[in-house]
Amino acid sequence: MDFDDLNTISWIYLIIAIILEASGTISMKLSDGFTKIGPIIAMLSFYMVGLSLLALALKTIDVSIAYAVWSGLGTAFIAIVGVLWFKEPATLIKVISLSLIIIGVVGLNLEGGH
Repeated sequence: MDFDDLNTISWIYLIIAIILEASGTISMKLSDGFTKIGPIIAMLSFYMVGLSLLALALKTIDVSIAYAVWSGLGTAFIAIVGVLWFKEPATLIKVISLSLIIIGVVGLNLEGGH
């Protein structure tokens, strides 16, 4: 397996880690202040596996790029879930701010980071 294959696998790990981190955050919200055991167990599981996959992704992706993508896309995803699922307000400032996060993540990836 060459570097390109490992790099592709690392990006897949990173995307799955983002989804799991967001799932953990949703579970945290659903735990109702740590009063519901099911969402608490789900949260801990999602975070544990998600952080493990993030660690694997860091084998070939620069930490500055991986963490920016992980935190930025995770934040954007959770904000979208908040608006669509939890009926949080979608203000103009929120939409602009999320757009800037996504633009920043894209910019970091276009920079290369090899």
